[in-house]
Amino acid sequence: MPIATVNPVDGETLKTFDPLSDEEIERRLAEADAAFRTYRTTTFEERARLLNAAADLLEREASGVARVITTEMGKPLAAAEAEAAKCVKTMRWYAAHAEALLANEYPAADDVQDAGAVRAKVCYRPLGPVLAVMPWNFPLWQVIRFAAPALMAGNVGLLKHASNVPQTALYLGDLFHRAGFAPGCFQTLLVPSSAIESVLRDRRVAAATLTGSEGAGRSVASIAGDEIKKTVLELGGSDPYVVMPSADIDAAARTAVTARVQNAGQSCIAAKRFIVHTDVYDAFAERFTAGMRDLTVGDPMEPGTDVGPLSSAQGRDDLEELVTDALAQGAQALCGGRRPEGLERGFFYEPTVLTGITDRMRIHREETFGPVATLYRVRDVDEAIEVANDTSFGLSSNVWTQDEAETERFVRDVEAGGIYFNGMTASHPALPFGGVKRSGYGRELAGHGIREFCNATTVWRAS
Repeated sequence: MPIATVNPVDGETLKTFDPLSDEEIERRLAEADAAFRTYRTTTFEERARLLNAAADLLEREASGVARVITTEMGKPLAAAEAEAAKCVKTMRWYAAHAEALLANEYPAADDVQDAGAVRAKVCYRPLGPVLAVMPWNFPLWQVIRFAAPALMAGNVGLLKHASNVPQTALYLGDLFHRAGFAPGCFQTLLVPSSAIESVLRDRRVAAATLTGSEGAGRSVASIAGDEIKKTVLELGGSDPYVVMPSADIDAAARTAVTARVQNAGQSCIAAKRFIVHTDVYDAFAERFTAGMRDLTVGDPMEPGTDVGPLSSAQGRDDLEELVTDALAQGAQALCGGRRPEGLERGFFYEPTVLTGITDRMRIHREETFGPVATLYRVRDVDEAIEVANDTSFGLSSNVWTQDEAETERFVRDVEAGGIYFNGMTASHPALPFGGVKRSGYGRELAGHGIREFCNATTVWRAS
């Protein structure tokens, strides 16, 4: 895939970029290694000052970078501006909380004595340069949620961003440089995916984090495993959205629309499978379908647009194949199911609701990365949990119920990294984020995230 900005509204290639040479990659790796040796000794106060400076720059430049994001991957401009604001918030949160999150831990006195020591503690030390392989769907946020905790922990970053968001990637590297971070603390590597292996195998790279497809995660995990290097993976999701009889059906249906079409449905944590108790299925389906049908699809730069294009022609075609396969095997489209008229030059797809889904259909097994929802009717809580878990993924989940006994069942039995009750999944810097099964492993955000790329060092003293 070429490194290029292609406007998904009309398919026009706006700008192309040459990949870094092998010599330049070597220079960047050497610079990261040298920067880490010094940066790791800085104080939390100094790191916080630099990160807050970056947050201030991004806040001032948010409208401009939002237009770049929208141009490169197609999300509505207001959503891109909100993404920038969320990044600012997260940088400031880590600047304020990192020192406490990484404070030394002291075992109980009797345990210290039992261990044969007079003093003992656990301290958190940074690992070194971390390679971040990041996706296009939240091109600012995915990077910042790694970079903010990594930099506050004393690590340095090497960003291999998606090839279709090169201008956003370059902005990020420049942002930290202009904020005052020393050269080498955070660098953007404009390289093809084929270069990831050699970078990750380099002895100076300590660890890697990847957000992306299952295939990409498997590849990076295999290389890192061979090199015995730490990885954190956030991969795909096919998140369930369960609605039980005690739910507020109007609120559940309204929220379901947003949960499905945020970022044109191109979100790992977007609700994708809507699992509804038979007692409220018809009412929910009617309201949800009406809400999906009423959405405005169009130019993401226009303020009235709800759903922009998908990021690429390939993404639209892959989604279309899943819908076509389902319809051919008996599924019914309550709305959508095709490309919208008048927008043929771009990578658009109509908001779609499918029912009559069976396990023979690809859409039952595979992630739908676009504005397509599948509806399932279930008899009781047991069947709801069974359908929710009938996926190889386990990123997040949404459950609508006011019944406390049901709530406890879902918490105990749903296989996911998060369960959000009576609302939709949304990441926040204070809450750990990640999945189970083929959605990956490890956690981002909160204290869990900042400690992922730290060496938890036991310090034992006999005198």
